[in-house]
Amino acid sequence: MSAYIAPSQIAERQLAYFEGKHVLVAGESEDLFPVELVKHCESVTVFTTNYGYYRQLAPFEQIKAVFGAEFDQSTQADMVLLYWPKAKAEAEYLLAMLMAKLGVDTEIVVVGENRSGVKSIEKMFKQYGPINKFDSARRCSFYWGKCLELVKPFKIDEWFKQYQVSYQAHQLTIMSLPGVFSHGQFDIGSKLLLDTLPTLSGKVLDFGCGAGVIGSVMASLYPEIELEMCDISALAVASSKATLTANGLTGKVFASDVYSDTSKDYRFIISNPPFHSGLDTSYSATETLLADAPKQQNAQGELLIVANSFLKYPPIIEKAYGNCETLNKTNKFAIYHAKK
Repeated sequence: MSAYIAPSQIAERQLAYFEGKHVLVAGESEDLFPVELVKHCESVTVFTTNYGYYRQLAPFEQIKAVFGAEFDQSTQADMVLLYWPKAKAEAEYLLAMLMAKLGVDTEIVVVGENRSGVKSIEKMFKQYGPINKFDSARRCSFYWGKCLELVKPFKIDEWFKQYQVSYQAHQLTIMSLPGVFSHGQFDIGSKLLLDTLPTLSGKVLDFGCGAGVIGSVMASLYPEIELEMCDISALAVASSKATLTANGLTGKVFASDVYSDTSKDYRFIISNPPFHSGLDTSYSATETLLADAPKQQNAQGELLIVANSFLKYPPIIEKAYGNCETLNKTNKFAIYHAKK
């Protein structure tokens, strides 16, 4: 079995396309294929919005890894290898950014699983130039195209979707970039979590902050807390920062791969944890979040999470804290609470 995900395997079948090129890899890439690719082309730069993937690539000096919401580095790249992202709006965002940055005559290879909607690239790329499918295997497609049109400058501020959230007496403006959880609406699970909050004090971590809805509401309800917000996604970090700014709120927002960059003295860890990774469901990050939470907290530490009722989180919480209670429940969601 190949160590590569299926989109990388189809790219590997077509290495001739990359010969002599300076390749910029972007999108939903999650394996070490770029380390292999650099042997077959002039250079490889990986632009990723995923902090976990960025950390995974860090030891490999033969490639340049760039993490952020926007690719703003100087580059000699003349080809993009785009792994089709799970959110179509994120693909549009990445194309607009990268084609504006690299310009006319940039070649592009797009790879992705057919069930992820990669066929949308045919229509989406039309404004930049021609693109055609040249291979399909392992339920994936391989497209090659070229940017022939002048592209308008990329301005990240134009890509924020803005929407309002009302909670108790507070009216909040939420700012959200494409591909960020809660993009354009108030999530039902988040609202249930907020309805169940105890009185907050001290240092509070909003883990997996997304567009910053939970953190902003907490900062509005309890302005005296020391708020920190983290997410693995650079798009989420940028969204949460913009949300705090839009509402005149303060908090520290940063990227973290589970607890890689967090403190160890939180009074509260509050989370509506993600359990989707790519097209497949992934629970491992949340299980680590729960199992290691007590180590990130002070002696009075408390954990509150909202989760789909069918997920088997209580035993993990019980093992970590020695207790776990269900504070609230609907037919879809449950709010779990534990204290040190």
